[in-house]
Amino acid sequence: MSGGVELAGKRVLVVGLARSGRAAAEALVALDAEVVGVDRDEALDVGRLRELGVEVRLGREEETLTQGFDLVVKSPGVPGETSLVTGARALGVPVWSEIELGARLLGNPILGVTGTNGKTTTSELLGAMFRAAGRPVEVAGNIGRPLTALAGALDDSTWIVCELSSFQLEDVELLRPRIAVLLNLEPDHLDRHGTFEWYVDAKLRIFEAQTEDDIAIVPRGFGPVPGAASRVEFSADDPLPAEPALPGEHNRENAAAATAAARAAAIPDEAIAAALVSFPGVPHRIELIRELHGVRYVNDSKATNVAAALRAVAALRESPLHLILGGLGKNESYAPLADALDSSDRAYLIGDAAAEIAAALEEAGISFIRCGGLTNALAAARANADSGDVVLLSPACASFDQFRDFEERGEEFRRLVEQLS
Repeated sequence: MSGGVELAGKRVLVVGLARSGRAAAEALVALDAEVVGVDRDEALDVGRLRELGVEVRLGREEETLTQGFDLVVKSPGVPGETSLVTGARALGVPVWSEIELGARLLGNPILGVTGTNGKTTTSELLGAMFRAAGRPVEVAGNIGRPLTALAGALDDSTWIVCELSSFQLEDVELLRPRIAVLLNLEPDHLDRHGTFEWYVDAKLRIFEAQTEDDIAIVPRGFGPVPGAASRVEFSADDPLPAEPALPGEHNRENAAAATAAARAAAIPDEAIAAALVSFPGVPHRIELIRELHGVRYVNDSKATNVAAALRAVAALRESPLHLILGGLGKNESYAPLADALDSSDRAYLIGDAAAEIAAALEEAGISFIRCGGLTNALAAARANADSGDVVLLSPACASFDQFRDFEERGEEFRRLVEQLS
């Protein structure tokens, strides 16, 4: 089952019917596979899938695997310990990620981007570099369109810049990026992966299927990676064709990685430079929403771990910070973040992790207010902020305790800020 033709007539179980799972199910139907889709969320809108002929089962499906499947396709949000997935493995049924399915269906060259932080910015910046050179490109994966949604929709010469999370890389086998980029590795998603070592193993799978004809791009001084690709290193102090418009050393590091990858794809320096100076960044990543009475309001909702929040703090350090922190924790220590704050900074705590963050801030002598939710946190921050200060939403936590995802959290922050008078 290494290609689309062999999936015709096969019975395939898709576990998880959010964005990626829906795209996988639709791609499988187009290949004449017999598709069953399951999801625990009984409120999902699955009308289109049913119209296409997918047998949809919502809620608990303990006996699904007794009915004989040839393949299981797992959405990235589904943990590997889910009973349907472990049951499939016990029966010898292959388990692919949605990314693995997409990679098998597409003949296009893939430029994969992974790392703990900076994946979306780097992926979109690479897309801008390709477009500046007049080269056809699609940006997909963990952002934008699922990889399987591109099956049958692109000319084979179109490059795909694919953002790859650790969840998406858990179940890949033949995924072979022609160019694979690792931006950085810091503790994240330990609530799912259990240990940092397992998390690193998942990330490094981006390199496993690469051959000597491919290129692996890694931070300068990084240790050995799997696969047989040629190695290219980068660092934040690399000379670049132009200085990036995005602020912060972390964004210069992203720009250096993107430049190395673009050069590997034969993008000329003139196009790389044009993208670097014009790229405005992406929503929810150190995004200035507005300035009001001299106070800047910045949305960094994508900072779902401590390392990402530290990058935002460093990028905006010239001003006193009113930092909105909290959400659903990931079994991380908040001490490094507390230690990075100044006595002039103040924190406003929301969500499930508020107590843990409060303990770290108290130990570091940083003032904080427990606010419960985002509305109260913004109101308190605004009341305390003076001209020249920054009100920064950079939560250092996932959003799922109070929001659907980090985008919804960021959009709510934007809406609240735009209502300020």
